[in-house]
Amino acid sequence: MSPAKPPARSSSRAARSGPRRRAKQVGIAGAVIGVAAAGLATAFAVERALVRKSISAPGDPHADEVFGDQPYDEQLTVTAADGTDLHVEIVEPRQPTSKPTVVFVHGFALDMGTFYFQRQALSERGDQRLVFYDQPGHGRSGRLQSGDYDIAALGRSLAAVLDTTVPEGHIILIGHSMGGMTIMAFAEQYPEWFGKRVTGVVLMSTSAGLIDKTKLGVPSLLARASAPFFPLWGGAARIGGTAIDRARIASSDLAWLLTRRYGFGDARPSPSLVTFVEQMNSKTSVETLTKYLHTLYTHNRFPALSALKGVPVLVLVGTKDYLTPVTHSEEILRHLPEAELLKIDNSGHVVMLEKADEVNAALIPFLERIS
Repeated sequence: MSPAKPPARSSSRAARSGPRRRAKQVGIAGAVIGVAAAGLATAFAVERALVRKSISAPGDPHADEVFGDQPYDEQLTVTAADGTDLHVEIVEPRQPTSKPTVVFVHGFALDMGTFYFQRQALSERGDQRLVFYDQPGHGRSGRLQSGDYDIAALGRSLAAVLDTTVPEGHIILIGHSMGGMTIMAFAEQYPEWFGKRVTGVVLMSTSAGLIDKTKLGVPSLLARASAPFFPLWGGAARIGGTAIDRARIASSDLAWLLTRRYGFGDARPSPSLVTFVEQMNSKTSVETLTKYLHTLYTHNRFPALSALKGVPVLVLVGTKDYLTPVTHSEEILRHLPEAELLKIDNSGHVVMLEKADEVNAALIPFLERIS
């Protein structure tokens, strides 16, 4: 009378099969990882080949351009209200002038080099005072001392730059991408400046409204590919920014290709320009990148645009801008119907670099009309 024995043997077999099943699963997972690793190795090899081929391709119009620091008449550090040190460079006109000072505000993961060709053209004209600065956490500026990287704080940083560098006289503000958002935040906080001190605004490749958190303006294919990682970005700085920075350097070929694909509209942009932009990106720390994400997701400055009414506004955008598409600029025009909108054909997000001649051909007459 031992009816319990067969179940016991069955239980024993189940117990023995458990480790075997787990071993099999681990083996399958290992095989999958191995295949994936082999695929990644092949992909990176292809990327390296593509980058080398692209960089060495003949016909680069900017092959001889020495991108980097440009001449200035004064260099200084402006300390914002929260204690953040901001690197500022000023180009003075060749002769005394009553024209407005032009202040340039760059975008996310870039620096004042963004306006390389505009600085070059306006400096050669020499009839206007120019102010450039690196936003907090970018270029040669310090990190935000407040700890919270938000666009409202960037508006206050711009106010500090203006208070120090342009204590009197008229001002024209030029902002690209997050720089345009910074100008909107400044307008929200200091509307009394507009029409009295600020007499003109140029908004390049920017947005006044909520940016899609899951896509960040990137095409759906890239969004789907990166979707599993978005929840990690907010905490990425906590898991070791130095380690992540090393990984970014190791994957610089991929970064170069992504910069070319999503920063530029032309299928074959200047390799020198792509490298210049990618270098600005790579110099921006992971801490800065991750801490700005939330404020970019929640940016909503449509009400702030009311401060710009009555002030001449020029809006520029590339027709192939994937990060802040044409529809974002058109929405700005819906709130500022008297503004001028110029769409630059076959250009991406860094329109002022990719199509510098066309941007300057619109920018300089605009400055002349309102100066």
